[in-house]
Formats: sequence, structure tokens, C-alpha cells
Amino acid sequence: MKTIAYAAQNATSPLAPFKIKRRDVGKHDVQIDILYCGVCHSDLHTVRSEWPGTTYPCVPGHEIVGRVVKVGKDVNKFKEGDTVGVGCMVDSCLTCANCKEDLEQFCPDTIFTYNSPDKQLGGITYGGYSESIVVDKAFVLKIPKHLDLAATAPLLCAGITTYSPLRHNKVSKGQKVGVVGLGGLGHMGVKLAKALGAHVVVFTTSSNKVEDALRLGADEVVNSKNADEMKKHLNSFNFILDTVSAPHDINAYLLLLGRDGNLTQVGVPPEPLSLNVGSLIYGRRSLSGSLIGGIKETQEMLDFCGKHNITSDIELIQIQNINEAYDRLVKSDVKYRFVIDMASLKQAL
Repeated sequence: MKTIAYAAQNATSPLAPFKIKRRDVGKHDVQIDILYCGVCHSDLHTVRSEWPGTTYPCVPGHEIVGRVVKVGKDVNKFKEGDTVGVGCMVDSCLTCANCKEDLEQFCPDTIFTYNSPDKQLGGITYGGYSESIVVDKAFVLKIPKHLDLAATAPLLCAGITTYSPLRHNKVSKGQKVGVVGLGGLGHMGVKLAKALGAHVVVFTTSSNKVEDALRLGADEVVNSKNADEMKKHLNSFNFILDTVSAPHDINAYLLLLGRDGNLTQVGVPPEPLSLNVGSLIYGRRSLSGSLIGGIKETQEMLDFCGKHNITSDIELIQIQNINEAYDRLVKSDVKYRFVIDMASLKQAL
């Protein structure tokens, strides 16, 4: 079936209306009318070919909230009218060691929501900047009923990207947790770490973000350019979540970890970071990375957010303004995630 979408035809063209094909609903499939789609910085990187491997035309979008309109005959978990979500993945092998451990994001055959090989139709997968999508039931998520749907959309990427390392490192009540950077990822990290019971410290270079950090739940805010402020926190953190995707001195944050503390990197700087191994050796500290989360953990995150009434701080936009939003995203001119009202797509043609 054909559906309307917004696509980039090459690395320099603006996103514009484009008709795409979706597969017919198979026995394991769920068809979803898309209500809202978050705008992730990954969308911009992919569309503008800043990461290798973009295939055009490219329809981005992997923070999808919508309504079920049809299910296959073997689908029992979802029914017509349900509000559901789709995140960064739409398929995997389901049989490898990673899949069996509910870590589908590490499956060598993971099919991402856009710009991955489309095993059913051929070509590549198309994402959530579109009217509808058809997804295998194993990759569809239940959305807590009382949450604001538009503000829930970014949880499908920004939410799980920050929740997964917090849970993996067993962040809990009484621990001291740092969040480096207060952007789309960082603001979610603050909310989630606070809800897990941690004492949360935000590190920022922007004095105009202090008030926001405290509003979002931070207990302290440190200007990372101020050596005296940083020195006060040496050897004191259980865990630090680094969300910064710009070049920065990671050693300065590693030295803030206590013995056996961990810093997990989720931001992706364009160039390699310089690491002083002594920052790890003294204190038996560790440095790691984290990639979104599996489907089971993503559902856990959504349920956790439902319990604690956590959503993203968003700016709701029309699809016709997506190119302007991308330009603003480059300038970090958003608090803290853009979300597209997909009802506006009907007026796009």
C-alpha cells in the first residue's frame, strides 16, 4: 500500500513530500497510523550523510507513537484502537545470543526503523515521518494510557538511550549520578536518574541552563569550565552519563568518579576522544558506551515513565517546518526535543 511521507532525495536536498510503499499486513504484523514522531539528532546526521551509509531517498523517524488500525491473525497482544510505540528497531533475527537475552540492538541482523535493508519489500526501510507503518508485533510497544502522547514519542529513543545505562549500572537511591550536557538526551537522563532515587548533578558549560536543570530535577549544577567547581567533586560519583556529542575532555569527568565508578558515553563526538589511561587505573574506574536498549527494556522504561509520569520536554511542530527544525537542531535551539504532529502531513500535498 502507498502512504505519504517526507523524504530527503540526497544529502543537500530539503525534506519534502514523497510517496512510499508499506507492506501488506502479515499474520505477525501490526499496522499503525502515526500520530506523532520525534525528531532525533540521528535523523539529521543520516539525512545529511554525516554518518556513512545513507541510502536515498531517506525517510527518517524512529520515535513513533500511533494508533493500531489493523493486526495480523496471529497477533493477540495488540488490537485495533490501541495506542502503541515503535522505536529504533523493527526486526532482528530473534535467534542469536543477543536476541535471546533481549538485547536485539546488538543483533548482527538488526533491522533499524529507517535506512536498513527491507527484508519484505526490498530496498530500505522508511521511518516515522509518514502516515503509517507496518511492524512485526515483536517490535511494537504499549504506551501508558495517561501520558501525553506527543511528549512520549522521544522516549522511544532519547528515553531508552539514557534509561538503559542507568539500569545496567544499577543506579539507585542514595547514589551520586552526574549528567554531562543538558540537551535532548541529557534532560531525559536527569529526569530518569532522579526518579531512580539518585542525587543528580548536571554538568554544563551554559549558565543559562542552570535554572532548567534544577527544574528538571537536578540537585546541583556545575559549570564544567570552572576548575574550582569541578575539583569539589573529585572521586565522588558512582556513575556519570555523558551525553555530549561535541569534542570535550572526558578525562576531567573520569577523575570525578569514585572507586569502581563508571562513565557511560551515549553522545557520539565526530572525532575520537583523547583518553588518559591513568584516569581509569587510579580508582579502578571504567569507561563504556551504550546503544539504545532491547525491546523488553524499552517496555520497562515506558512503564517506569508511566509510573513516575515522566515525558520529554518538547516543541510540537508541523511537518512543513521540519527543515527549519533541522537548522535549529544544529544550533541546539530546542528545549528539548522537536516532535512532529503527523496530522499536518495530510496538508503537505
